[in-house]
Formats: sequence, C-alpha cells, structure tokens
Amino acid sequence: MLFGAEGEGESMTEKKKAALSVIEEKKDMIFDVSDKIWDFAELSLAEYRSCDLYCDVLEKEGFEVEKGICTIPTAFSGSYGSGRPVIGILAEYDALSGLSQQAGALKKKDREDEDASPNGHGCGHNLLGAGALGAAIGIKRFLEGRNGQGTVILYGCPGEEGCASKAFMARDGEWKKLDAALTWHPSDCNEVVTGSSNSCIQVSYTFKGIASHASGAPEKGRSALDAVELMNIGVQFLREHMSDRARVHYAITDTGGVSPNVVQPRAQVLYMVRSNHVSEAVELQKRVDKIAEGAALMTETEYERQFVDGLSDTVTNRALEDVMYRNFEEIGAPSYTGEELEYVGKLSETYEGNDRAPGIGSAFDSEYAQEALNLRSRTQAMNDFLLPHFGGDAFEPGSTDVGDVSWLCPTAQIHVASWPNGCPGHSWQNVALGKTSIAHKSVLCAAKVICASAIDLFEDEELIKKAEKEFELRTKSGYCCPIPSGAVAKPL
Repeated sequence: MLFGAEGEGESMTEKKKAALSVIEEKKDMIFDVSDKIWDFAELSLAEYRSCDLYCDVLEKEGFEVEKGICTIPTAFSGSYGSGRPVIGILAEYDALSGLSQQAGALKKKDREDEDASPNGHGCGHNLLGAGALGAAIGIKRFLEGRNGQGTVILYGCPGEEGCASKAFMARDGEWKKLDAALTWHPSDCNEVVTGSSNSCIQVSYTFKGIASHASGAPEKGRSALDAVELMNIGVQFLREHMSDRARVHYAITDTGGVSPNVVQPRAQVLYMVRSNHVSEAVELQKRVDKIAEGAALMTETEYERQFVDGLSDTVTNRALEDVMYRNFEEIGAPSYTGEELEYVGKLSETYEGNDRAPGIGSAFDSEYAQEALNLRSRTQAMNDFLLPHFGGDAFEPGSTDVGDVSWLCPTAQIHVASWPNGCPGHSWQNVALGKTSIAHKSVLCAAKVICASAIDLFEDEELIKKAEKEFELRTKSGYCCPIPSGAVAKPL
C-alpha cells in the first residue's frame, strides 16, 4: 500500500512518516513536473526547459542549486544540508527521437497539440526525474529536524540516451563525494535491481577520400564508402575473437551520396562496443580503432575518429539493495482502480510478450520465474506486487550510465511498474502511459521508497559502513573510466 493513500506501516518511524507525508502533500506539484517534462520531450543534452524547470522548483523548495555542473549545460545539482553522510539521488529527463504519441491513447497516434514535440518519453525519464525530485523533497524534510547533520544532493543527469553524462561526471570525480547513491527506473514490474549490465562505448569514424567519375576515371578516386565497408568486414572477423558477452554494433550514418557513378569522397559509420566489464570494452574499442586505421590504409583515404560517449557496467551492492527492499516491502507496490486496469488490459493487447515472467531474476532462475508467474496469476495486466529480491547472479545486456556512479560510490536502484507486463521499452505504449494516473502512482511510490531508504542510511551509520565495505571489495580492481580526458559531452 502507499503511505498517505491507503495506510501506513506499523513499524515506520515518526521521522519517516513526516518525510513521506511531505511527498504526499506535494504530489500534485511533483506530477505537474512529470507531465511538463513529458510535454517538453527534449533530446539528449538539449533538455534546457526541463533543466530550468527542475532548478526553479528546487530553488523554491529551499535547495542550493548549481547549473551546468561538470561543464554540461543541462546538468544540475540541488543540495540541502551539511556534513556527512552525503546521499545522492539521481534524476534523468531526456526523451527519445521519433516517439511522438498522444497521451492515454490505445493506438499509435502522433501528438497534434500546438508546438508538440516530435519526440517522446519512451523510457519514462519524465517519471524518473519527478520521482527523484519527490524523494529529495522528502529527505530535505527529514534533514530539517537533524540540525544540518547530513546532506542530500539531487543530481540532474541529462543525456542518458545519447551522452552518458553520469560517466562524464564520474571522470570529473563528482560521485566520489557521495557516501551512497540511490535511484529508480520505470519498468513493467516492482523489484529491487540487482546484478550487472553491459558497459558501452560509442565512436564515430568519418572517412575522407577523393571524388571521381566511377566509370570515366575510377583510378583517380579514393572511395570513403569502400573504407567504411572494409572496416565493417574487419569487425565481422573480429567477432570470433572477442568475449561471448561482448557486442559490437554499427550504423552507417553517411554513405556519401546517392549517385553510384561517383566515387564517394566521404562516408561515416558509428560504432558501439559493449562488454560486461568496462576495462574489456576499452581494450576491445582499441582493436576496432586499429581496424578503422587499416581500412583507411587499404583505400588510401583519411579518417577522423570522434568519441561520442562511454559508460560502465554496474557494480552490485547487496547491502544497499537490502535497505531498499525492506522499505519497498513496507511502503508497498502501487494498486490500481478498475478503470486503470481496464485501460492497461486493452493496451497490453497491442504488443506481444505480455504473458512473460516478470523481473530480472526470471531470466536466470527457472524456480524464480515460476514464482513470478504464480504472482502474476493473481493479478491483471499491471504487476501490482513486489517481486522477491533475487539473490543469484544477474546480467542485463543493456547499458546504463548509473554503472559509472556505482564504480565510485555504493549505489542501488529499484524498478517500479509504470506500464503493463512485458511492454517493450522505448515504445509508443510507454509514451502513451506517461501522463496517466498509473504513471503518477509509480512516481509517488518511487519517491517514497527512495526517501525512506535514504532516511535509514542517515539514521544508521552501520548500514553505510556495510555498504562501503562491500563496495571496496567489489571495486578493488579499480575504475577504468571510458571517457577520455579531453572528451566533451555533446549530442550525436
């Protein structure tokens, strides 16, 4: 159940109750922020209106705000309190291109409102940022009663979809000042996230050759497009000689033209290198660089290498996960009205996979998957229950720049159901749900779980010590930052 909506946990301290009551009191303002960010739907590193909105709200709520942190114009921090422990709350707010979608619709339909953005929040970052904001407001209320003992910092982290700003901030040492970092992400289920993820590095290669008539004077031309094709072939042969968990993806972003009778003087390809360990991704990227150099030599072309972004694998911290799970149990997963369930039931019919077993653990443990399915059998399209905390090894093939935070301080996060079971990520269905009461309930739930978890860390220094001890053990190999020293965060 949601505290303030249907009841309160009997064991919840008065301090927690007071902090969570502030979140409840300010929920309409928090939902308004979420909805406005949904409307803005700004792409990576172009989130100027979103950044301004958050900073304005934080200043009105009594936070000390700094814009443009780590030289990223749309990044910000909002802090309150002083001294240790210092708890960071991570917010994201960038959208995805080409996902314009009417809110609350049951079919794919572009927005038709005046000045509508062509983009959409298919990953729910409008919810993510608003939930983090709500948590920070609640934590501030708690800190007001501690005479300044402890600090909360809400971090505005732009460009998760195409820049990995948290990794740039990691390179600049921002996360080292924290004793712990907490965050969440919209999902199709309620769970505490565990396990690792893929690291990822993106590099663009632009080849430059010499134009010529492909039939009349082919010997005078030097094809940049040939260089791109040869590079791709070289990487194909590399695939046999890399880790099973490594991945290399590419997209030809410029073929040089549409005339086949011209030797193309320019061509460009964007590469993405992934591995389950960031140090391995860095080494694999060096091999891809050598293939680019070889392709240029074979075609007598020149090339420019442009680093785009890089991010690390996530480091598990069971100690913090346990804290978040206890609070998630106490606060409870969101519940839904008959009207809400009817709507998501119809929406779940628009995609395949709505009957799959939910949760990270279901992909790695058949008994866990069966338990998850048993829980689903008692519900409808929305997963309105908290999944058991998975205790085994888990690995998600996707990538998140939360990983870079987790290499520099103990970090944990939760998933909160914001769309129906099995709903695909980065989809129009997710965008359609982004302004509904269902989405608002996930924001409120996430804010309260994060807030309550942070309060436990402030109240019990042994919890942070335990998390720190585990962190030191898991990161003893050292952080291999994927961001070069001279790289600047910029959009693709």
